[in-house]
Amino acid sequence: MRLFPFFHKFTHISKQVTYYIEHRKRLKKAIAAAQLFIFSFLFGTLAAYAVTSWSGKATSKGAASIPVESLFESQTSTGSQNASSNQGILSASNEGNWGLSFQQEGKPPVANASMDYLAQFHAHYAQDTEDKVLYLTFDAGYENGNTAAILDALKKHNAPATFFLVGNYLETSPELVKRMVAEGHTVGNHTFHHPDMSKISTKEAFEKELSDLESLYQQTTGQTMKKYYRPPQGKYSETNLAMANEMGYHTFFWSLAYVDWYEDKQPTKEEAFQKLLGRIHPGAIVLLHSTSKTNGQILDELLTKWEEMGYRFASLDDFVAGNP
Repeated sequence: MRLFPFFHKFTHISKQVTYYIEHRKRLKKAIAAAQLFIFSFLFGTLAAYAVTSWSGKATSKGAASIPVESLFESQTSTGSQNASSNQGILSASNEGNWGLSFQQEGKPPVANASMDYLAQFHAHYAQDTEDKVLYLTFDAGYENGNTAAILDALKKHNAPATFFLVGNYLETSPELVKRMVAEGHTVGNHTFHHPDMSKISTKEAFEKELSDLESLYQQTTGQTMKKYYRPPQGKYSETNLAMANEMGYHTFFWSLAYVDWYEDKQPTKEEAFQKLLGRIHPGAIVLLHSTSKTNGQILDELLTKWEEMGYRFASLDDFVAGNP
């Protein structure tokens, strides 16, 4: 009987030890969960700050639009199987960011809105044709010394182009704008302030971004601006497409672009040719940035290579004439 108190006490102590161990395990799990939550929160905050800072930097000069090709891009692959797996995307609007998926060399990419869907808003990203015709477009948010070389190359090849400009460019580089017009190029509307137009929900605010640029263009050149619109950064909504259409605009996205907009990280000639020659296709609307030093240096040779591949250059006026 004397052993009973000992066993009772031992059992009691054992229970306490077991409880303490289990409690420590739960406490460790709770601490680990809390640490993971804090880390995730801080990482997300820093990431959001970095993206916001980068976006602000990109547009601080009235920056040229940034195509979001990399957000929706897949490498060239066997076409028929991949194309069939993406059929569901062809009738969708996928509003928000414009994007492309390259699947067959020499063929138009699959976009996140189909030609038929866009056509109801007089919006386009490529021409459905077997004719080896190209439509050259340049986004110009600011001038940094490369546009003159680009215009020289276009003139040498008798290649018409459309320059989508913002208010900053018209204000700071009126002589270059006048040269574009004098040499037979078209100036399109890239909005006055280069905002994310998909976030503009009111008709008044949307129209003001386009009409203010129209007015400045007329003051600068004495001419009426063509009703050609490109959404900044390729960001759009169905409401935007409808409002642009109501204003009489054709909206132009693109079917070929490459990462040429980082002023301090320009692609090499080889990198540029790899994308621009390998992904060219009949009826392409090509987006290049006039801020790109690489584009200024290679454009003459690039146009020559496209001509050697059997391509010719046409204006968006010709495109619209075939897509009224």
